Amino acid sequence: MINGTAGVVVLGSGLAGYSLAREIRKLDKQMAITIVTADDGEVYSKPMLSNALIQGKTSDGLIQKSATAFGSEFGIAVHTRQRVIAIDRIDQRVTVVRQDGTHNELPYGKLVLAIGADPRPCAVAGAAPGQIRTVNDLADYRLWIGDLAPKQKILLIGAGLVGCEFANDLASAGFGVAMVDPAPWPLGRLLPEELGHALAQALRETGVALHLARSVVHIEGQMAVLDDGTTILFDHILSAIGLVPRTQLAQKAGLAVARGITVDRFLQTSDANIHALGDCAETSAGPLPFVLPLMAQARALAATLAGQPTPLVMPAMPVVVKTPCLPLAVCPPKANATGEWRVTGSGQNRKALFTTDRGDISGFALAGDFAKERQALGKVMPPLIAETD
Repeated sequence: MINGTAGVVVLGSGLAGYSLAREIRKLDKQMAITIVTADDGEVYSKPMLSNALIQGKTSDGLIQKSATAFGSEFGIAVHTRQRVIAIDRIDQRVTVVRQDGTHNELPYGKLVLAIGADPRPCAVAGAAPGQIRTVNDLADYRLWIGDLAPKQKILLIGAGLVGCEFANDLASAGFGVAMVDPAPWPLGRLLPEELGHALAQALRETGVALHLARSVVHIEGQMAVLDDGTTILFDHILSAIGLVPRTQLAQKAGLAVARGITVDRFLQTSDANIHALGDCAETSAGPLPFVLPLMAQARALAATLAGQPTPLVMPAMPVVVKTPCLPLAVCPPKANATGEWRVTGSGQNRKALFTTDRGDISGFALAGDFAKERQALGKVMPPLIAETD
């Protein structure tokens, strides 16, 4: 149960913070909940940022409701444009800086860190300050899309999940897209070679120029130079090379931190009154920057905060890749798994099953028509976090 009358203070108004608030309200109609966010607190689906053009959505069209409307609907105090700079674990309060520069202190019974992750820095020699852009939230997307003009040339650095989705979206909208990545095929960490090459071909047919097994080593004005000497002219650069969990605030407060903020089965940090979830948290399965694991965390933590201690259990959760040029669903094996991919099918319709050295199926990648099998296969995959972990 919550200590004192301060209730729950949630830092962050992204999918993690707002999902947790909704789940708590399902279980407890009276608990005091306060959300503190550094932005406008608008409710939107972050995963839609990478395919908004295909969906015909403007940046404003992605907004589902305002912070005020969300707070009113769920009986929650939402403090927007306020940044938390310190956590006092002894007196259980956080120090907040308002937009006008004034400070305030908010007490908490339980504190939840749902502060997300930052784009991994992309430093290239010769790049002007701010020339390499990232899209990590709606504010970023507004600035990014607002600067684009029809048929401009986009240099996209990174052929991971978000990079491929943006490449497909931008090319389908008529932009000239050149994508660069050191890996030999797109989604190199998720797909076996055969499916990776199928995705590469599908992206090329959409109009994306792929420069794989290559890196950008220098930028000269509006031209990028690759490590093999190839040059690419561009109007804008977008980097999508991954995320880094935001751990600075937790580390400053003396909480245990690894790649993310370390949490146990109850999403509790090294302080019994502080929890973390979403992109900033590191569970026993590692950081999990995907929607389904985040929702599972929100449900479990809401129950715990409502007085029903609930350990986190996560079955296998396939990831659907939003690349209309080639439908994909992926459930990667655990990082330390040993075995091999066995691929059937041809062309765009391929099924890959990861078979361990013991003969167990512990992961899959499905392309084209096989993507429809993701739910059935997901039910027989090993869990991300089992009840006995």
